[in-house]
Amino acid sequence: GKPDSSEQLITLFKERVPSGVDQAAYIKAAYLTAIAKNEEVSAFISNNDAIELLGTMVGGYNVQSLIALLDSPMADKAADVLSSCTLIFDAFHDVIEKCNQGNKSALKLMTAWSNGEWFLRREALSQEIHAIVFKVDGETNTDDLSPAQDAWSRPDIPLHAKAMLINKMPDALNKIEALKAKGLPIAYVGDVVGTGSSRKSAINSLQWHTGQYIPF
Repeated sequence: GKPDSSEQLITLFKERVPSGVDQAAYIKAAYLTAIAKNEEVSAFISNNDAIELLGTMVGGYNVQSLIALLDSPMADKAADVLSSCTLIFDAFHDVIEKCNQGNKSALKLMTAWSNGEWFLRREALSQEIHAIVFKVDGETNTDDLSPAQDAWSRPDIPLHAKAMLINKMPDALNKIEALKAKGLPIAYVGDVVGTGSSRKSAINSLQWHTGQYIPF
């Protein structure tokens, strides 16, 4: 059936707000932190949910919030979600300091990192991958995958992805959809792929159309 408004709001909040150090990520992390610390109350997001969602933001504005929660009643939960985050950078020293001060949750986190749980808890790669080749003749540069005339839509990945290959192969997206209907992953193949600026939005578009869902 049609999802209710609460489900739509949670989906938008969870999956459509950029992570990292985008301004929207700052607002998202601040709001979730306030819920986790009981400074805000949400009808849809519990304290536990807030920490889970902070963990899905991978790195950036969520890191300091989660590390601060190592000194809270939710410390073990914060340590658990941080154990899957690797984009910690200088905040790593803050965790070491907490360890030296006897913080058991910080020690639990350091142990998880050293054991590589962020990698080992993932599903193992398949020994063989069967795929359908989507062949694009000639050179594919980053502007083919992320056209400059559509630069305004790059923050909105699903919208921007509609412009992928629009100049080089106008019917490309219809062909990709037809191939996906065969039930196998799509392998993008070209004579030369990726020349030009190393544009993240180009990979975002390619992943949107041919990638597989990766759970948080």
